[in-house]
Amino acid sequence: MRSVFALFLLTAHLLMVPSAFAAPQHALTVYGEPPKYPEGFKHFDYVNPDAPKGGSLRRSALELGQFDHLLPYIDKGTGVSQVDGLLYSPLALRSLDEAYTVYGLIAEKMERADDGLSLRFYLNPKARFSDGVPITAEDVKFTFNLLMTQGSLRFRTQFAEVKDVVIESPRQIRFDFSASDNRSLPLDLASLPVLPQHWWKDHDFANGGGFEAPPGSGPYTVGKVDNGRSITFQRNKDWWAKDLPVTRGLYNFDQFAVEFFGDTEVARQVLLGGAFDYNREFSATGYTIKYNSAALDDGRLQRAHLAPQSLQSAQGFVFNLQRPVFKDRRVRQALALLWDFEWTNRQLMRSMYIRQQSFFANSPLAARQLPDAAELKILEPLRGQVPDEVFTTVFKAPRTDGSGFIRDKQLQALALLKDAGWHPDGDRLVNAAGEPLSFTFLNGQAGLEKLILPWKRTLAQIGIDLQIRRIDASQYINRLMARDYDMIITGYPVSASPGMELLNYFGSAAATDTGSNNYMVLRNPAVDTLIKGLVNARTKADMTEYAHALDRVLQWNYYWIPNYYPPGTSTVWWNRFGIPAHPAPYDEAPESWWQVSTTPLTNAQMAELHAKEAH
Repeated sequence: MRSVFALFLLTAHLLMVPSAFAAPQHALTVYGEPPKYPEGFKHFDYVNPDAPKGGSLRRSALELGQFDHLLPYIDKGTGVSQVDGLLYSPLALRSLDEAYTVYGLIAEKMERADDGLSLRFYLNPKARFSDGVPITAEDVKFTFNLLMTQGSLRFRTQFAEVKDVVIESPRQIRFDFSASDNRSLPLDLASLPVLPQHWWKDHDFANGGGFEAPPGSGPYTVGKVDNGRSITFQRNKDWWAKDLPVTRGLYNFDQFAVEFFGDTEVARQVLLGGAFDYNREFSATGYTIKYNSAALDDGRLQRAHLAPQSLQSAQGFVFNLQRPVFKDRRVRQALALLWDFEWTNRQLMRSMYIRQQSFFANSPLAARQLPDAAELKILEPLRGQVPDEVFTTVFKAPRTDGSGFIRDKQLQALALLKDAGWHPDGDRLVNAAGEPLSFTFLNGQAGLEKLILPWKRTLAQIGIDLQIRRIDASQYINRLMARDYDMIITGYPVSASPGMELLNYFGSAAATDTGSNNYMVLRNPAVDTLIKGLVNARTKADMTEYAHALDRVLQWNYYWIPNYYPPGTSTVWWNRFGIPAHPAPYDEAPESWWQVSTTPLTNAQMAELHAKEAH
């Protein structure tokens, strides 16, 4: 009995022994490959480590319409994107010249368990909130629980496999996982901001906290808020992390202001009037023709596609698959045949843009060749659940000669529609019940009609009725959340190491969740299976195979009409800033810029200034 009891105690002891951990590291990569920057590095390559501090940069918001609270971490209303990164720093900072690598910031070291079931963070003892209160493991756990219970749906989706959060000491915290398959989960956790428990425990996080300025953990504090219209961040000159290698050369402006506009055309006009400095342009038409001016000619106004290697959002006209008219794949394919990108690109966008072919635009994850043996092994169990073309044909978006005459495409579309049960009735196409083939494009932005109207004419020529309805930003957001539309234009962020966020865009469980971005209202078990396989991939090569398979299945189901992407990030700014000699290849990174003049300079003046600096 004594030996049996001893064996029981030994077994119990072994069960309580925590997982073995690798040595603490300054950086994390998805599959354990060495990071670009070794321990002890001085600064990132895409910064000017000696950039002067001071001055200001004023930019337009990424969001359309007014903000009704500050936080970007909830699904209700509109927050301010820049709060994440400027006001609140993450545990570890993502580098902008690697696919997905994070380097310690608030957490000076990170330690991943050998079995992949735990991740430990060691907090920097110097870390402080802007009100001087030390950042502790309690704050990290509080933040995680707050985001998971009151934050956006994306957090609950992304971190569903976190089983427990254990505070091991005031500056040491461990996250335990229910499975070890999600290779990007540790990096996603390391990218979380850290919020002050002592402040947010008494404020209304669930509704965004209103406009009151909270203490931050990042390089800036909130200086001034013009409710709904603008916010000015003030550089915290006493920021505890200002001299770390991961921050050197970054966050150079004393003031960083964000201006909100309800209309993109108004934003352009205000920029041209000199009321702010920097605009991220999302309209191809706007970018190519709306800034033409004497200032653009002499260089005082700059226009460029920054970060040419950046992964571009996958943009397209998206079908609401709940609508009966779009249930048949042949109908979706027919409509896709009739949007003439080549004519649109030539006539409206100076042939500048590249046709979208993939949901992983400008990325090695795009399916550009026939599936290889490894990918076929993934796809074979799904045969019969996915289009046959997935196995036999490389997807290519329809192509025209750019003349504007696409009779051949119209005939192909009519044949598909006939097979799907649509037939001519006078000047309309109707189904067996006599219902016309008609749908509405819901539009929330100015200028988009120019891309849609030529398509409307082409559709009308074969009896399809397309209506375009323009509504204001607040109505648009409400209807998006309610899935109350036939078709919209939207974009999907592309990552070099995608993971659980794909469930937010394409997963069945997110189809009708008001906080998700599954705007297709897509429910497809095969897609769910492929996303799960991608997330669980153990190597980069396996992840790539799953991404190719997922891309192929999405492509051949014609869930959208693919649009285009620019050869970089479309950006316009007044020429009064210094930019690093080797800018970040994957991001425009205005946080790496610095002020060289209070007024815009011509190209000649800027060249003269650089010549003086060189001597």
